[in-house]
Amino acid sequence: MSLGFIQGVRREVRQMTSRRMYLFGMVIVPVFIAIFFLSILNKGLPEQVPTAVVDLDHSSMSRSVTRSLRALQLLDITHYSESYDDALDDVRDGSIFGFFVIPANFEKDALAGKSPTLEYYTNMTYFVPGTLSFKGFKTVAVATSGGVVKETLVSLGVSPETITDVIQPVAIDQFPLNNPWMNYAIYLCPSFTMCTFVLMIMLMTVFSITMEIKNGTSVEWLAVARGRMSVALCSKLLPQTVIYFCVGLFILWVLFGYAHFPLNGSLGWMIAATFITVIASQSFALFICSVVPNPRLSFSLCALFGILSFSFTGFSFPVQSMYGYLAVFSWFAPIRYWFLIYINEALNGVGLYYSRLYFAALLLFPFGAAAMMWNLRRACLKPVYVP
Repeated sequence: MSLGFIQGVRREVRQMTSRRMYLFGMVIVPVFIAIFFLSILNKGLPEQVPTAVVDLDHSSMSRSVTRSLRALQLLDITHYSESYDDALDDVRDGSIFGFFVIPANFEKDALAGKSPTLEYYTNMTYFVPGTLSFKGFKTVAVATSGGVVKETLVSLGVSPETITDVIQPVAIDQFPLNNPWMNYAIYLCPSFTMCTFVLMIMLMTVFSITMEIKNGTSVEWLAVARGRMSVALCSKLLPQTVIYFCVGLFILWVLFGYAHFPLNGSLGWMIAATFITVIASQSFALFICSVVPNPRLSFSLCALFGILSFSFTGFSFPVQSMYGYLAVFSWFAPIRYWFLIYINEALNGVGLYYSRLYFAALLLFPFGAAAMMWNLRRACLKPVYVP
């Protein structure tokens, strides 16, 4: 191990311990985000969405429908509006996320076989509560429709066995694979936590490198490494890599040890994926610094790409359904490959063979950074800070 490398590591450790920014960006923010998302999604699936019922019939059948709505775990009937307009006003002011309308003469028309219409409205501006209220309303509407048909057929003298075959000719059994609890946290916590972690790795890597150029200390930095850019970068990033890896291990412990998220595959490969993702994220930031050795522009590019990673890496919308010119950006996001490895190893529990390409993709990032190292060296030898 060269003397320049050891001196460079010591120099970087002194810089890291002399500025609170490193502690805040490298440790406090990722740990806080992990605990924050785990606590906010501790119930797994959001429940008790505030909704309303507009009962224009006030009959025994309409009260039965209201009781069915109140019995659902997803819904919380907080308002009983007297008209459509009142319920719509409640939606607009944000006090409810949807309402269920029982029309006038509902029981009379149902018993007379006139097919009354049940209506329900949800505010899809808020996607999760809107979707959950829609699901609850639809469940009750379908059940009510089946109940009305059953009452009608019974009044006509049809046997209960025949009614069951008519209303539900095919029985459906649902078996959700790998997440039978339908727990949102198992899907969202790892993706959001690790994406924020990767974002902070990029930003802090840019900060540590471009500050050398901004402060005019890049010449000294290279001199300590005996003029070798590779030694200078390795000595600077190695202490940070160790800290990031420890933080990554803590996040994995929070997910699989404390929260007991399913781990159907190998913990060892998840640890390896986290370590390689740390290096890939540092390499991505190093590539940006090499192409644009300017603090302001490098920060802006990494922040923009990191924030957009929440969208175009497949957390909230499938990459396969994106436009081609948008989906291509997912190829350059390290968190995308960690997420796919997490799906295969932790949730699906399949072998390493199915994740081999994702590991290989993560290992390509350092080569991209090394290809532009010459431009960063030139900027370090002649530091010019452009505000």
